[in-house]
Amino acid sequence: MTEHSIQPLFRKKIKAAELSEFLQMIHSRGVRTSDLLFLCIGTDRSTGDALGPLVGTMLEEAGYPDVVGTLAHPFDASNMRERLAALPAGKKVIAIDACLGQSASLAWYQVSNRPIEPGKSVGKQLPLVGDYSIAGIVNVDAGQKYAILQSTSLYRVMKMAGEIVGAIKSVFPRDGQ
Repeated sequence: MTEHSIQPLFRKKIKAAELSEFLQMIHSRGVRTSDLLFLCIGTDRSTGDALGPLVGTMLEEAGYPDVVGTLAHPFDASNMRERLAALPAGKKVIAIDACLGQSASLAWYQVSNRPIEPGKSVGKQLPLVGDYSIAGIVNVDAGQKYAILQSTSLYRVMKMAGEIVGAIKSVFPRDGQ
C-alpha cells in the first residue's frame, strides 16, 4: 500500500501567504529538508513556463542540493522521461510547475499531496511527477495556450517564484530538520 493510498486526496487553491501552511503539512508528516527533492518543471524559452526553472535556480543558488530543473538545465517535455529515470531513489518529490487558470485565480497556487500533470494546460501527455505538487497559476487559460505562456508577465512569474522559494526556505531551511 503506498503512502498516497492511505492519505485522503488533498487539492486546494491557495494564495501565496498559505504556501507555508501547505509545506508545513508536509513537514508535519516527518519529511525533513534532507528528504526532499525539488522537481522544477518548465523551460527558459517561455516566460509563462519559466516558473519552475526560476524556482529551481533560486533554490540551487540558496544551496539546496537536491534540485532538478533550473534555467541552465531545464526539466521539460524534451528531456523529462530520461531525467526522471535518473532521479535519486528514496526522496520525497515536490513538483513545481506553472499552469493556466481562471482570471479570478491569477497568481494563486494549486497545491496537492498528489503528483502534478506537466504539460496538461497545453494538451501534452507526460508522466505524472512528484509526491506533492505546487502549480502556480501564471496566466488566464484561454485561446492559444502557447501564445499566452509566451506573453505572460515576467514580473508576475518572478514574484511567484520568489513566493514559492520564500515559503520553502521558511519551512524547510537548508541543512534543516
